[in-house]
Amino acid sequence: MMPRLPALHTIWLLTRMRCLRQRNLLHNALLRGFGHKGARDGNGGKNTTSWILAVLVAVTMAISLLSVSSNIVLNLQCHTVSSSDCHHSTASTGGAEHNHIAASELERATSFAPALQRALALELGALFLVSILLSLGSKELAQPDWDLEWLVTLPASRSSLLWGRIVERSVGNLLGIFMLAAAYGMIAWYGGHGWYSVPLALLATLALLPLAAIVQTLADTGLRMALPASQLRNLQALISLLGLPLMYLVIATSMPHPSNFIIDWVRASPAWLLWTPPGLLLQATQAGSSGALIASLCLFALQSIALLWGGVILLAYQLRHGVVRSGARESSRRIAHASASASASHAAEPAAASQRPDTQTVAATGSSAAHWLEYLLSPIQRRELRLLSRDRNFLVQTLVLPLVIVFSQLIFNGQLESLAELGQHHTATAAIAFSIGAYVLMLSAFQTLNNEGQVLWLLYTVPQSLNHILKQKARLWAVLGLLYPLAVCAISAYYTSEFAWSMLALMLTVLAGIPIYSILAVALGVFACNPHAVDNRNRVRPSFVYLYMLLSSFYVWSITASFWWQKLIVAVLITSMALALWQKARDAMPYLLDPAAAPPARVALADGLIGATAFFILQGIATFILAQDPADIDMRVTTLAFVSAGLLVFAVMRLYYWRARTQGVPTILRGIRWAATFKAVLPATLLAIAAGLLSIYVIRHTAYAPMLGLKIDGSATLKYWLLGLAVVAAPLCEEFIFRGLIFGGLRRTLTPLLSALVSAAVFAAVHPPLSMLPVFVLGLCTAWAYQRSHTLLAPMLVHALYNAVVITVQLAG
Repeated sequence: MMPRLPALHTIWLLTRMRCLRQRNLLHNALLRGFGHKGARDGNGGKNTTSWILAVLVAVTMAISLLSVSSNIVLNLQCHTVSSSDCHHSTASTGGAEHNHIAASELERATSFAPALQRALALELGALFLVSILLSLGSKELAQPDWDLEWLVTLPASRSSLLWGRIVERSVGNLLGIFMLAAAYGMIAWYGGHGWYSVPLALLATLALLPLAAIVQTLADTGLRMALPASQLRNLQALISLLGLPLMYLVIATSMPHPSNFIIDWVRASPAWLLWTPPGLLLQATQAGSSGALIASLCLFALQSIALLWGGVILLAYQLRHGVVRSGARESSRRIAHASASASASHAAEPAAASQRPDTQTVAATGSSAAHWLEYLLSPIQRRELRLLSRDRNFLVQTLVLPLVIVFSQLIFNGQLESLAELGQHHTATAAIAFSIGAYVLMLSAFQTLNNEGQVLWLLYTVPQSLNHILKQKARLWAVLGLLYPLAVCAISAYYTSEFAWSMLALMLTVLAGIPIYSILAVALGVFACNPHAVDNRNRVRPSFVYLYMLLSSFYVWSITASFWWQKLIVAVLITSMALALWQKARDAMPYLLDPAAAPPARVALADGLIGATAFFILQGIATFILAQDPADIDMRVTTLAFVSAGLLVFAVMRLYYWRARTQGVPTILRGIRWAATFKAVLPATLLAIAAGLLSIYVIRHTAYAPMLGLKIDGSATLKYWLLGLAVVAAPLCEEFIFRGLIFGGLRRTLTPLLSALVSAAVFAAVHPPLSMLPVFVLGLCTAWAYQRSHTLLAPMLVHALYNAVVITVQLAG
């Protein structure tokens, strides 16, 4: 028989195992794809750039937490200490000035005021609860605890394993370490400890996290033995609802002008919070003498030992019959209970028969509802709804959590006092409506593949393409995502006293954005899905979640933008990006279950969008390099920057296509048919020029006429630079990107007409607002010419002739 391991050795082994796992996860996230075997490690070797996003997210999170923690301390000094100078300052005083006054006062003080200490104790207690709730909310409580079932086979006592579990979960709670260390670090910094604040914050955090670990272990280990899976799902749904509002409540105190509700709540902080474990560590950082420091630390140690020891005893009692709940003992008990229940039901059946409702009526009602569902929804969509109704945690995250997130931010930040304000601030209401819909899609449509779990392979056996299945799911989630925005718009209309056409425009902008972001969510969910991950929490790659949130913030900005053309540009670009991601996702779908395989290289819409973005960025860089004075950029510099950026993008894209052996690369002269080319050029040119001249004529009779004329100051050669730019450089560079890549990529998934419309819209979106309409017509004409001739020479000629005529007319006018 193998001798038992010592308790300390067991704890060390478990902690070391947890640290190694965290290190491996971090190494996999940061350095995936750099090794020679990265493509065949069974963990998504196709992705080689996610480490950049992971590093940026980690650095951004650390900076944000430090900034929020600093603002909390300074704001609480202003709002809770009645003797503070910034407490009596006017509301017009800026947040930076408030912080400067509060920082100066804390620097002069020997210790924090009692009111500030009570408020900070409340904040630390809330952060402590958040570290527990968010950690529990990210776990699957209803899943069996396989780790513990494996650990009990080790030659170690149960108490040693439990203590080791607490220690290893303490060092593995990265979210708690980030939040609590930032909070205690800024408290110690403003308390006058200087750079010693860093080790003091880490020590305080490491001392407090075992208490969070014991609560977490009691919940996700002990409760599995006491509650059935259905109640555990309900508990997890409740936990996920409680964690985020509490976090937003803490963040609200960092705002420059928090709401009165938050200030009153903080000022009413009870003094007994200073005697809780987080409060005692706060008192230790503010101790004015060694005696006070020793007293605070001793009391904290006594409380921690009592809570930890009591928690371990309770865990041992919960696990007294073993760690496997569904064993033979429970199975026999269930069988006996089921037999007794069946006998009782048979005995009570005659007595209850007379009290039953008309079963035929109930059956008719149910069949009618089922008939309508079958008529309106496909089998895939009905299955998705059935999964949503059965999984309570998923149901709460999809339909309840978005409301909690959005309204928590608004209420706690003082931006919304009542629902009646939705009828007064229509732009803010539209942003709220879209934000709720976007969160619904992120928490539902984003996980359409992840929710399939280990049986994702079954979708490949369905007699429908995976692309068609995901389209059905995207439609369903787009409809569900529209429910909340429609409700918010209806509430806003109810409380609106006077109708304005801008309200209708805002509502249409919101309603148009939800289907677009449904496509985005499902497409990004394909790339985020990691079906080879063992842990369910790692089945969605978080970098794509952050990308979706970033794209959602762009659309929210467009809703609040002042000019119509800003909204239009964002809508066009986001729509094209959604189509590009969907196209990429469709190419990747057949290879999801093979981590080493990848789709063949083909020209895609994403290539065109990347090329267009790189073209404008490089053009700006070249302009900055060539211009001697950034405030005085002439036509020569503009033309040279345009040509250099276009040639570089063309060369890089062609080199990439050559190395990847890409199919469908656009050509200029190869394979040209001269007769078909000139037959396509003539009508397209005439139509484009007619649209351009008509636009000039209309604008000259409006208030925008002064913006129409072209004035070339300086030497006469600048006119030749302008004509060279418009007639030679622009057709060559822009037609390769917008017709060869964007229109050519769209033709793989859309009809020629839809491809022409989308590519022309993107082409018009990158031009000045006054020229958007004629440029859109030009985009349609050049796309038609490219479709007829199959080479880029035809659209280049159309573009060159159009620019030559329009520029000449503008210079003459």
